[in-house]
Amino acid sequence: MPAIHLDKISTKAPKKHDKEKIKAKTVQLIEELDDLQNLLFAESKHAILVIIQGMDASGKDGTVRNVFGKLNPQGVLVSSFKVPTALELSHDFLWRIHEHAPAKGSIQVFNRSHYEDILITRVHKSCSDPVAKTRMKAINEFEDLLVKHNNTNILKFYLHISPEEQQIRLKERIKNPQKQWKYNQKDFEEAKLWKLYMKAYQDCFTHCNAVPWTIVPSDQNWYKEYIVASALHTLLKGLNMQYPGLKK
Repeated sequence: MPAIHLDKISTKAPKKHDKEKIKAKTVQLIEELDDLQNLLFAESKHAILVIIQGMDASGKDGTVRNVFGKLNPQGVLVSSFKVPTALELSHDFLWRIHEHAPAKGSIQVFNRSHYEDILITRVHKSCSDPVAKTRMKAINEFEDLLVKHNNTNILKFYLHISPEEQQIRLKERIKNPQKQWKYNQKDFEEAKLWKLYMKAYQDCFTHCNAVPWTIVPSDQNWYKEYIVASALHTLLKGLNMQYPGLKK
């Protein structure tokens, strides 16, 4: 695939889109997703893995809450992968990931994922370029395993915000009492490494693209949530699922 240059991709919704109309479409999509997820669970032939990546304050938590939070909690699981524990570090980097791979009939959301091990580790130089290349190959094989051996459908989203929007959101965490619990001074330090993160992400998109990435303009939450909901809706509709009949 052609190289992706994030600085050439808009972080905003196309001007042709009307905010209120898109929000209404999103509501309708999520209502239909509720039925589709029930069908997915009942048929239990397909597994869904949704990977959500993005810089701090790109809206990962909000996407999980507003798109997947309205679905039946029995069929949706969310896993977040933060700094590895000592036990996790004593294993290969995918060890802690594999146990969270989705079962047939379920939707598994990764709010940050195995890609952190070729992103933040690379930016902070705890993972060399040769090791990163080896890990990318392992990631491709891992995703191929899920697709071919457990009928897993994978959606990968990068929530694309501008550095200006990121600063606005990080500063809001200081002022807004409802968001102060998210405040972390370290986020401002990480923001200074923006160019290094963009380089790492772009390399990731180039070398881990057997399952394609969707670059989601995310400066406006209403458009971000529409894109994610729409992609999931299209995927589930395309599976042509059917409710099982009476058991004999």
